[in-house]
Amino acid sequence: MHWILTNDDGVDAPGLEALYQAARGLGDLRVIAPDGPQSGCGHAVTTHKPLRVQRLEAEKMSVSGTPADCVRLAVHHLAREIQWVLSGINAGGNLGADVFHSGTVAAAREAVLHGLPAIAVSHYLARNRPVDWDLAAVRAGRVLRELVSRPWIPGTFWNVNLPHPEPGGKEPEIVFCPLDASPLPLAFRVDGDSAMYSGNYQERARKPGGDVTVCFGGQIAVTLVSLGEAITRA
Repeated sequence: MHWILTNDDGVDAPGLEALYQAARGLGDLRVIAPDGPQSGCGHAVTTHKPLRVQRLEAEKMSVSGTPADCVRLAVHHLAREIQWVLSGINAGGNLGADVFHSGTVAAAREAVLHGLPAIAVSHYLARNRPVDWDLAAVRAGRVLRELVSRPWIPGTFWNVNLPHPEPGGKEPEIVFCPLDASPLPLAFRVDGDSAMYSGNYQERARKPGGDVTVCFGGQIAVTLVSLGEAITRA
């Protein structure tokens, strides 16, 4: 199979390298990713200015655009042979309502719009705890192989969130769960006419059995997101 790997943290992000390691052995891998950070860009696309493509290595290119731009360019002419799109591993969770503003998830969504199966992978970040990207690659690899073995349902993509447990604990399990669309905490530091968001991600609302609860509880949350019905299936 032919795979395109992208992200929203930029082509040099350690999470993208971890995803590459996780996907080794699944087929031909090609990286087409933004030339810099695009976190929180959602499903933005570039239509009124040129997109610059730079070949960094034989199978690695950067694009001066968003994750969705990368997928669009891949489908159109950079990699027409692609059969799957992988996006991530994002440095930070993309749980619940995050899927609506996440550039990582948008890349997977764009792929599905063009009839391609896709998986978005993110890594929840616990405060004051470094990420072991090598371990993240191993965990992501387990999930990728599980999901690729399943028949793809057109119009859907997988959203995966790796937990960030204390080192030395029990290896997390893969849990299939629904999206928890509870809103993020609304908190802003207001100074005159300016406002800075100050919501506490770790204290966000969560529903029993939803992806937020599963991931915050130390397990790998896997959600099947449907585009047409705006629902999820476990």
